[in-house]
Amino acid sequence: MSAVWSRTVERGDDGALRVGGCDVRELAGEFGTPLYIVDEEDMRARAAAFRDHFTAAFGRHGAKCDVFYASKSFLSSRVARWMLDEDLNMDVASGGELEIALRGGMPPERIALHGNNKSDAEIERALKVGVGRLVVDSLGEIGIIDAIAFELGVKAPVMVRVTTGVHAGGHEYIATSHEDQKFGLSLATGAAMDAVRLVHAAENLELLGIHTHIGSQILSIDAFRESATRMLKLRADFAAESGVEMPEVDLGGGYAIAYVPGAESIDPQVAAFEMADAVAEALEAAGGSWPRLSIEPGRAISGPAGMTLYRVGVVKTVQLEEGGERAYVAVDGGMSDNMRTITYGAEYSATLAARLSDEHPKLSRVVGKHCESGDIVVRNVELPGDVDRGDLLAVPATGAYGRVMANNYNGLLRPAVVSVRDGEATLLIRRDTMEDLLRWDVAPD
Repeated sequence: MSAVWSRTVERGDDGALRVGGCDVRELAGEFGTPLYIVDEEDMRARAAAFRDHFTAAFGRHGAKCDVFYASKSFLSSRVARWMLDEDLNMDVASGGELEIALRGGMPPERIALHGNNKSDAEIERALKVGVGRLVVDSLGEIGIIDAIAFELGVKAPVMVRVTTGVHAGGHEYIATSHEDQKFGLSLATGAAMDAVRLVHAAENLELLGIHTHIGSQILSIDAFRESATRMLKLRADFAAESGVEMPEVDLGGGYAIAYVPGAESIDPQVAAFEMADAVAEALEAAGGSWPRLSIEPGRAISGPAGMTLYRVGVVKTVQLEEGGERAYVAVDGGMSDNMRTITYGAEYSATLAARLSDEHPKLSRVVGKHCESGDIVVRNVELPGDVDRGDLLAVPATGAYGRVMANNYNGLLRPAVVSVRDGEATLLIRRDTMEDLLRWDVAPD
């Protein structure tokens, strides 16, 4: 199988895919479709690769680098346990993600709470359980956290999120370090330095350091290099002004993965050593001692580890204006289980998952069953011309943002998530039921 599939995926002589030693036909029979399948061995290995390579790369310089799994990409309590087993920390972006991480056994001191609009309740809960860091996203939030920490009689560990002005990655909706957007405090306008000063001066806050996140689907280390240069200069400028050297710097995540055969992705080993050298150069220019670094990969760990399994319903062929034909292959899910195609114009691939075919490939579009013409799962893919009702299709690289962005549009039920390893399947998140859907609805008297 190509690089877009997780490492244990193989196709048997009968044409059926197996992942983690499990036949997809049996998984579909037991858990139904659509179905998210997570290759546990693959996901753990990707987490371990980031841990090992970044530890080794920064260790050459006598420095430390922590890896925080960005749980927004995919989270369940078992996944939180896997990340702890692999010695990763975790970042969460809401009270709900915090509770799932805690349920999975992630120690609170290894959790970072993000969010541009944290509620008082979320801040209070985070401080009560003792999270390791709260990432401040605005000047106004500093006073709010300070006041809540005072009421609780604790010192809140705080990092300041900096908008460095370095724009990297794909779609504009997932670029997070340009000026005109909701995240962070601007380096260019001085807001970031103002925030650092305020946190340092607050009696109930502990200034851990500064944090940035420059975007997603980043293929070049150049953007990280420039971001690190600007972050370390801010750190040095504050040290020169205050005599205090912030102990930590977080450079965020955004490492690209491949969604279609032949697409590029970032090799974590190459990224680790290039980033460590880039930080060393930036530190030499800025001055000061090495901070403790951290990074936040999410998609790069969970994305390639997952696939979505669908069952085909209606298949029809249309004539294209420019000539030729396209098959529209409708499956039993769609934009309710994968929002990325319609939201970001994301590209995916698909394959016939349960049999072989000698039919000539045909230009196809995999679509869902929603009342939207934009309800597309895979925009363009070559599928055998005999794909028909009842066939299983597998879409790789859906481990990130599939289930966490899933919804009940048109009253569809969100799919289950199962992990597979060594021939065993484990339910991570159960499928919605019609009873769930009706329970949420308040019936008329």
